[in-house]
Amino acid sequence: MAKSPKIAPCLWFDNQAEEAARFYTEIFRKSQIVAITRYSKVGFETHHKPAGSVMTVEFELDGQRFTALNGGPEFKFNEAISLQVYCDSQDEIDYYWSKLGAGGDPNAQVCGWLKDRFGVSWQIVPKGIEELFKDENSPGAQRTMEAMLKMKKLDIAELKRAHDGELANV
Repeated sequence: MAKSPKIAPCLWFDNQAEEAARFYTEIFRKSQIVAITRYSKVGFETHHKPAGSVMTVEFELDGQRFTALNGGPEFKFNEAISLQVYCDSQDEIDYYWSKLGAGGDPNAQVCGWLKDRFGVSWQIVPKGIEELFKDENSPGAQRTMEAMLKMKKLDIAELKRAHDGELANV
């Protein structure tokens, strides 16, 4: 059995934990389902889940461990927590944007953020984006922020053009 990490996010689903874990592991390279646990008859009066139904799914996305829990409808995801995906290229941004955004909420797409079909919020961002904002008082950082605020999916070339003072088509 693989050693568990010290810290790992736990995502609370109504009853879609296995579906979500399979969806995510199909998108990210070097990903896998690690373990699935099931509810027993014990505690039914508390968890209200049929014996044998999926309780948790432990999975890894590119080496990062997660747990998905079928905890019931009491809690919903919101934008207060998001998962960041740092991308090396525009092609990678486009890939994750289309895969994770498929079936998600198009009204929740802003400034590189999207909400997937399970309600989980993701930030699809270029690696090194913080360099464009390093000096918040510089004209370049201000132009970059102005350009980014007009975007849904981030466009690396447009952000760099805005930073460098070139006319951006956003």
